[in-house]
Amino acid sequence: MQVRYLHTMVRVKDLEKSVAFYKLLGLQETRRYDSDGGRYTLVFLAPPGQPDCPIELTYNWDGDPGLPSDSRHFGHLAYAVENIYDMCAHLMANGVTINRPPRDGRMAFVRSPDNISVELLQMGEALPKAEPWASMPNTGHW
Repeated sequence: MQVRYLHTMVRVKDLEKSVAFYKLLGLQETRRYDSDGGRYTLVFLAPPGQPDCPIELTYNWDGDPGLPSDSRHFGHLAYAVENIYDMCAHLMANGVTINRPPRDGRMAFVRSPDNISVELLQMGEALPKAEPWASMPNTGHW
């Protein structure tokens, strides 16, 4: 029996805010589908050159009152990045809170506008410890 990964779906409350967040991570929109009858929009985003690894953002036009505020029923998304310090600095410069800073030069966590945990992992070996990251405390939870 063969299995092929298709996508990870997360429900979002503010589509444009969520799309902007994932684009800050470097993902690109690969396709969008609007269902007038179903009153929802699906937006698929993937890292450049990796169209087989998309995230699907599902936005219900009439709201989604059943969506929990903390979204903890979902584990996390994970992306490898070329330079974890540069990525965290880029996200912070754009108003994203670094919940778990990359103190070890290897791993960080942030949250999307819909409270989805996103793990960032350094490609290859961990970078040497560096400030301000090495002494930065956690903020909130991830």
